[in-house]
Amino acid sequence: VFLPVATTRPETILGDTAVCVHPDDERYKHLVGKNVVVPMSGGRAIPVIADEYVDMEFGTGALKITPGHDPNDYAIGKKFDLPIINIMNKDGSLNENGGAYSGLDRFVARAELWKNMEDDNIAIKVEPHTQRVPRSQRGGEIIEPLVSSQWFVKTEGMAEKALKAVQDGDIQIVPQRFDKIWFNWLTDIRDWCVSRQLWWGHRIPVWYVGESGESEYIVARNEADARQKAIDNGHPEDIVLRQEEDVLDTWFSSGLWPFATVGWPNEEGVEGSDLDRFYPSSCLETGYDIIFFWVARMAMMGIELTGKSPFNVVYLHGLVRAADGSKMSKTKGNVVDPLETVADFGADSLRYSLVTGVTPGQDIPLNMAKIEANRNFANKLWNCCKFVTDNALKDTNEEDLARLSVDGPMGKEEFDALSLPERYIISKCHSLVSSVTDDIENYQLGSAGSKIYEFLWDQYADWYIEISKTRLYEGAGGGGVDEVRAARRVLVYILDTSLRLLHPYMPFVTEHLWHHIPRSSATNDQAAHALMLADWPQMDDSTPLITDEEAVYTFESFQALTRSIRNARAEYNVEQGKKISATVIASGLLREAIELEIKSLVALAKLDPEQVTVLEAGSQEAVAASTVESVKLVVQDGVEAYLPLSGLIDPVKEKKRLEKQAEKLAKEIQKLGGRLKSKGFVDKAPAELVEKARADLSGLEDQAGKIQASIDALS
Repeated sequence: VFLPVATTRPETILGDTAVCVHPDDERYKHLVGKNVVVPMSGGRAIPVIADEYVDMEFGTGALKITPGHDPNDYAIGKKFDLPIINIMNKDGSLNENGGAYSGLDRFVARAELWKNMEDDNIAIKVEPHTQRVPRSQRGGEIIEPLVSSQWFVKTEGMAEKALKAVQDGDIQIVPQRFDKIWFNWLTDIRDWCVSRQLWWGHRIPVWYVGESGESEYIVARNEADARQKAIDNGHPEDIVLRQEEDVLDTWFSSGLWPFATVGWPNEEGVEGSDLDRFYPSSCLETGYDIIFFWVARMAMMGIELTGKSPFNVVYLHGLVRAADGSKMSKTKGNVVDPLETVADFGADSLRYSLVTGVTPGQDIPLNMAKIEANRNFANKLWNCCKFVTDNALKDTNEEDLARLSVDGPMGKEEFDALSLPERYIISKCHSLVSSVTDDIENYQLGSAGSKIYEFLWDQYADWYIEISKTRLYEGAGGGGVDEVRAARRVLVYILDTSLRLLHPYMPFVTEHLWHHIPRSSATNDQAAHALMLADWPQMDDSTPLITDEEAVYTFESFQALTRSIRNARAEYNVEQGKKISATVIASGLLREAIELEIKSLVALAKLDPEQVTVLEAGSQEAVAASTVESVKLVVQDGVEAYLPLSGLIDPVKEKKRLEKQAEKLAKEIQKLGGRLKSKGFVDKAPAELVEKARADLSGLEDQAGKIQASIDALS
């Protein structure tokens, strides 16, 4: 009677110590508990055992168990207390347990054994089978599992402590969804094999006693300590000690990093030592792919050996991938060399792209176009600084430069004395400081970095620097002592604050530029007068930085007016250098604010200063202005502008533009009107949503009426 089994490695039959079947398999139930003879083994008998691990539908349903050469079989062997037979040497040849095949290479033995089985008519059939074969990463050789003596660390107790640290909030993982992975790893954990057969690493601190054998060993800090322990155990002073040749797993050595690098164990309990000052640390930043290999090991070993979690927060970033999201591969040819990227675009551009492109736990597609854009941002920052130092501060004496240095947040008295654009830009800057601080403290690093970019480019460079020219230069309407001083103060204040915010993202360019602007003297506790050691713009969270919401609203209305005029110029292809006339209609304080900043409007919208008027809404002058043949710009509720058509546009083209706009509005009115006529919407939608829709419809109809009036005026 034969019991059929299947295998992809026939030579391992020589190491079989059981055949396992499913306990419910009717084909083999009668054989459980009996013995079978291993082919080509010289008559060695092994038992038939039953376990639910076996898949009755796979192969023959009878599984040969080779505990010495298969990890799954090893687990079954431990469960059934089976003997473990190693048939292989470390060079891949068969050892003395291979019997007649001893000394043969594994593949030669495989072919020889199979031929012998065919000759004895016990080989049933050969068929192709696709499977994953483990290979060496370096040499490509097929790896053979085999049992050997290795050093293990018992992890159950340490894992429980690391598990509890996250459950109790002693360690916070960002993003939180990785808590589940942490729990899965540490709940289903096995003893950790720390033996590695490498030429580098920390040698395992074990010394074997005697010239041969491994039955007696000593664990010690060094050979002198091991020898003393051997003598204490009754051995002579000249006893031969042999240190273990294996080295510790890299992750074991790395797991010691948080505390071993700052003086552990020698400085334990020493007040003021590096260990006392720097352990535990606050935040660990690393990739999510090594959350178990490294992060969990650090937590386990840190808590076990010091009694404290090595860090409070674990911030997990994603993996850097190619621009299309695929994994970088030399085969695909899509690997980005960071050194080449730095050479082409600068270290700050690459760093900023990586940090702002990351969402916690998400992979980062690295786009060269984005890195180039961020290089351009660094250039923009450089030019902003150059404008401040080479233009705004030109010919400024040392005493005035010293007064411009930033040694803390701007106070209310100084803030209130500033004009509208200055109050606006400082309010936006202070809001940015608060928002960026909050984002960084909550590990939203990408969001924080993007906000700094947008502020510096869209607000500081595009708006305030241009407006500051109307303060600094007589030709632009400025030159007054007070307004020049205020503009310089605000230019330096905003630039200094922005450099401090941006420094964690672009350390090199910001450090360099900071040394070129007026700055306060170094404090006694600073090792160097450097931006990297300067205070954060908001050191006291309990005292918010000053802002003016009314100034922000008013200036945003001014910006909307400027954009509307710019857009009209572009739409009608007005020559870039041509100055046009304009009449602005506004009311109350908003009219006063626009009137006070008329020179800024002239500069930004390229208007003729002799042909610009600001009128009170509803006044006779405003009514009269509306009758002049003009391009009408409805900026927002309460703000309109009229650009006289003479010399500005082609009336036929303007009429077509308005008719197109009227057609678009008509579609929106029809769509919204139909929605409001629907009982399903009016009866079921929330009341505030219905009211908003009615208000929107009213506004659209009002705009449509004004546009139609403009069309009629051109007809």
